[in-house]
Amino acid sequence: MPRGSVTRYDGAVVTVAIIDDHESVRLGIEAVCAHAGYQVVASAPTAVECIAALNGVVPDVVVLDLSLSDGSTPTSNIHAVQAVGAHVLIHSIADRVALVREALAAGASGVIPKSSPTDTVIAAIGTVARGEALNNIEWASAIDADSDFARAQLGRRERDVLHLYASGLPLKTVAMQLGIAYSTAREHIDRIRVKYVEVGRPAPTKVDLLRRAVEDGILPGLDQGGTDVS
Repeated sequence: MPRGSVTRYDGAVVTVAIIDDHESVRLGIEAVCAHAGYQVVASAPTAVECIAALNGVVPDVVVLDLSLSDGSTPTSNIHAVQAVGAHVLIHSIADRVALVREALAAGASGVIPKSSPTDTVIAAIGTVARGEALNNIEWASAIDADSDFARAQLGRRERDVLHLYASGLPLKTVAMQLGIAYSTAREHIDRIRVKYVEVGRPAPTKVDLLRRAVEDGILPGLDQGGTDVS
């Protein structure tokens, strides 16, 4: 993969920050990113240090390990990264399902195991940089393992609307396919979002709705790539 060959959807170079308390892992990701044409703008063992090193720069993606030696939680680290405006890709051993679930609930765009080939890691970074959720088996396994996962009680029509909308169709097209008014389709989406808030799983964006649809089995989402939700 030649240097400079991978960019964002708008043609800009993908920028990456790395948070991992193992220096060898950070150096490895830096090298792989450089080879792919991504620009690493910060690299540190903790979220606090990484954000300080950014010095106001907002990376497209922060590659974050689940467990750091400073005792921080996935939720606190993800929220800190999101506060600066970056997407989060978890890069971890991913064998602790509870932590994976916590990370996804906190808003991580996906999980990529540290055992993954470098090409898969680079592809995952690119997917997240485009604002897409990374729907892979690690995500699905974390969800399936949680028997207490609160599901929103969606009606049949709400599920139909969510299925089409989260699949990537514009809401106007969803309304046309279902034979309903655009305003009715919008009301369904609004009610769906309210129901997810009520069970503690808010979905304010279209990517969040995609995530909920996969979590609740409305969309399969088990491929190794991303789903276009533009």
